[in-house]
Amino acid sequence: MADGFISDDDIQKVREASDIVAVFSERVPVKQRGRDFWCCCPIHQEKTPSCKIDPALQLWHCFGCGEGGDIFAFLMKADGLTFRESVIKLAERAHIPISYGNGKPTGADGSYKARLKAVCKEAADFYHLQLMRSASDGAAKARAYLSGRGLGGQIPKTWNLGYAPGGGMLVRHLMQKGFSGKELIDANVAVAGRDNKVRDRFYERVMFPICDVQGEPIAFGGRIMGQGQPKYLNSQETPIFHKSTVLYGLHLAKNAMASTGVAIVVEGYTDVIALAEAGVKNVVATLGTALTMQHIRTLSSHAKNRIVYLFDGDEAGQRAADRALGFIDSSMTPEAGRKRIDLCAVTLPDNLDPADFVGQRGVEELRALIDGAKPLLSYGIERRLAAHDLSRAEGRAAAVTEALQVLAPIKDSLLAKDYAIQIASRTRTREEDVLAQLARLKAPRPVQSRDWGTDEQVKGNGAKEASAALPEGQAPVRANAQSTHGASQVSASEINRRRFERQLLCLFAQNPSVALSFCSTLAQTRWHDALHGRIADAMLEYFTEHPDCKAAQLISAVQNEIPEAGNMLTSSFESSDAAPDALALYLSEELSIGDLDDTIAELRAQLKDVNALSAEEYDQLFQTVVVLQKDLNERRKTHQVSSFASSS
Repeated sequence: MADGFISDDDIQKVREASDIVAVFSERVPVKQRGRDFWCCCPIHQEKTPSCKIDPALQLWHCFGCGEGGDIFAFLMKADGLTFRESVIKLAERAHIPISYGNGKPTGADGSYKARLKAVCKEAADFYHLQLMRSASDGAAKARAYLSGRGLGGQIPKTWNLGYAPGGGMLVRHLMQKGFSGKELIDANVAVAGRDNKVRDRFYERVMFPICDVQGEPIAFGGRIMGQGQPKYLNSQETPIFHKSTVLYGLHLAKNAMASTGVAIVVEGYTDVIALAEAGVKNVVATLGTALTMQHIRTLSSHAKNRIVYLFDGDEAGQRAADRALGFIDSSMTPEAGRKRIDLCAVTLPDNLDPADFVGQRGVEELRALIDGAKPLLSYGIERRLAAHDLSRAEGRAAAVTEALQVLAPIKDSLLAKDYAIQIASRTRTREEDVLAQLARLKAPRPVQSRDWGTDEQVKGNGAKEASAALPEGQAPVRANAQSTHGASQVSASEINRRRFERQLLCLFAQNPSVALSFCSTLAQTRWHDALHGRIADAMLEYFTEHPDCKAAQLISAVQNEIPEAGNMLTSSFESSDAAPDALALYLSEELSIGDLDDTIAELRAQLKDVNALSAEEYDQLFQTVVVLQKDLNERRKTHQVSSFASSS
């Protein structure tokens, strides 16, 4: 495949020559309903068509699996291609010649984040070349280290492993390639010293490139050889790397996850490589952090059956196992329906990690352990019961109390009651006593409950989002406390706020000409959801260079920087009689009023701390609150009598 960047003009030529309905029709039967087309989703198995294609916008969205985007996003998700590869494949289909340039990238391939990705790609190639060809003592030591860990032969090439010599070699190499010191620092492959000189971040370490789901390097993990701290030095958070969302090895594991329906999560780079090389391909690792809800959502989009968390047998692994119990919530109950997450867990015996276990006992024994992994609920209960002496009354009473805590987040479900009866049997306690104790429990605040409030935007949430567009004169539907997954952890007003944010961004994405009139809203809104803020920034950045863009171009560009954005931005494209500019005005005012309300609340909080303010400062702040409150009241009154006034 040719090297170089693909120009915006060529990308647009390919887009215009590739009808999205025709591309889908080549894979699955497509039927027209009204102005739209529907089919069974080519990405996941289903019997009833739930994938909608809009020929006018050239967008698609599956209300079954939640995926969506433009025609390039379809090939990326269906065939596991990068954006660039999808453009080339469609160009070949349409017999369109592509001109490859070597200058600074532009457009969808050319944002600043794309520059940072280019830095990481060049750094990964440099590290790999050092490992494979350098005659230095450090490189020889790195090769010996990998060989000693069973990571020799073709493995360094398969996983693009490398060696970081330090001494400014990487900085000099990248600057010779035309990258600036700021770009190196922002990509976190370099740091600025006290003298402001740019220096290599990684010194004398074996390097593990961390890739995004398309396989592009976005960060690094460096393993020291021999003694020293930290043993692993990972990239810090950057504009292109967020530890809570990225999983090591996902780009190589996603196809195996899709075919097996199972994802396996371990704790280290070498564990991933060892298992994959032994034939267990559907394995990934977290990156110096515990498993997060974003990770689980990402994995569940690839592995439809279950996620198995494989814990090391040592003390650290057991602490991780205890933390994982914080993920238990209603999504693990049968009542969750299609959104049910089957998260399972298993602990390796004899304090072994996965790499050592495979080396000592073989891959088949590991597969048997994985197949026998228990649901996280059962796993957690067993851990709690095993910690007590059930032969003693005191031990049984303590075991009941601690085991029931595992069920607290789902205490009202039938599944919790079933497990409670099992706990009663194991501890020789009366069922009615255990059930009564379960009913008295207070559900704890789940791990990362804030993220659950955005589950619909990542997973799609199907028909609810499909009905979000509004007829003329009707207000956006206000959610109640149970209308969003995880609503028990987020207030009804906050759910409404995030829903309005999502509706406005979807509206802007599908009507770029309207969005251009509301750039101030994109820039000034205090987005309550971090993902929404990132999407707004990406839209603004794209508008500066492409003010005349179409919906598919805008969504493609945003999705190129924020992969999960496409699913959200296409989840609400539905016919509506409402004028887009009027709806945008209503939603913008709704968010602006909310921001003003937040500001007043913050100022009122400052007024409560009387000792921190002088008398003059207090009076001035008080008057400010009075003026803002008056403005808020007037705006609310006007807003309520507008053509989109809420009827709820």
